Amino acid sequence: MKKIILAFLLLALLLPAVGCAAQEEKERVTVVATTYPIYLFARAVTDGTEGVVVERLDTGSASCLHDYTLSMADMKKLERADLIALNGAGLEDFLSDALATSDAEVVDCSAGAELLENLSHDHKEGDEDHDHGHYDPHYWMDPASVPTMLDNLVEGLVQIMPEWEPLLRTNTGLAADLVERELLDTYQGRDGGGLTHRELITFHDGFQYFARAFDLELLAAIEEEAGSEASAKEIVEISQLVREHDIPAIFTEVNGSDATANAIGRETGCQVWMLDMLMSGDDVPQDWGLEKIMEQYISRLKGDLETVREALG
Repeated sequence: MKKIILAFLLLALLLPAVGCAAQEEKERVTVVATTYPIYLFARAVTDGTEGVVVERLDTGSASCLHDYTLSMADMKKLERADLIALNGAGLEDFLSDALATSDAEVVDCSAGAELLENLSHDHKEGDEDHDHGHYDPHYWMDPASVPTMLDNLVEGLVQIMPEWEPLLRTNTGLAADLVERELLDTYQGRDGGGLTHRELITFHDGFQYFARAFDLELLAAIEEEAGSEASAKEIVEISQLVREHDIPAIFTEVNGSDATANAIGRETGCQVWMLDMLMSGDDVPQDWGLEKIMEQYISRLKGDLETVREALG
């Protein structure tokens, strides 16, 4: 009899704990971001709220997601998501099947952004069927796009956590103000004018947004992907551009290949520098506030600007 009573007592103690865990799981809001910039912006907008978990897909250091394949960890994140924040503009075609079966709120952060068309030389010889879409999806490289991204995020968030709407909208305004003050007011439209050379040749086409933002001229961009190096024709064309414009430096992407760029550098004498596309980064600690979170985006774009200044003179 004592054993039976003890068993009932243990059960009585365990049931509330199980119930509380289930309630906490139910009340928790999970946001899944597909890119690192969107992860940062979602963390900033939800700063100060309770019960919100912001995760991101495990895309590693990929500089291009067009060929990305979802991992099991990604699938589990998407299954528990209450909101999925997409970059949009064709970047996440790999998510079409997963989104079709998801009950989560879906936010396209590119809605209303001023997108640029994909550059005409995105496709290599023999790669004509590899469609990157009509628009270049790397619009976060222009900080003028950030307020639109933040606005899209907050409109989705208030749908799933309306009780936090005042704070969410306040945070959105603060984050946008930081980008405007630290990048747009301070840098935009004047950096290119202070350079001896303002022409860019890059090995990632997404830098056309960076060029647009900071008054630089993108002469050429070669999109190199895994297993697809630049063609001989492209190498000749780039080398000719370097000589014709007396360009002191060309730029690779920090997570991309630099083999072709180094070959052009040896051929022409120009230097090879690396720029950051902000496609990867560390998760930010839970105790970080909005300003420190946004600084992760702001400081890395500033770093790109300083690199261009030093490289081009």
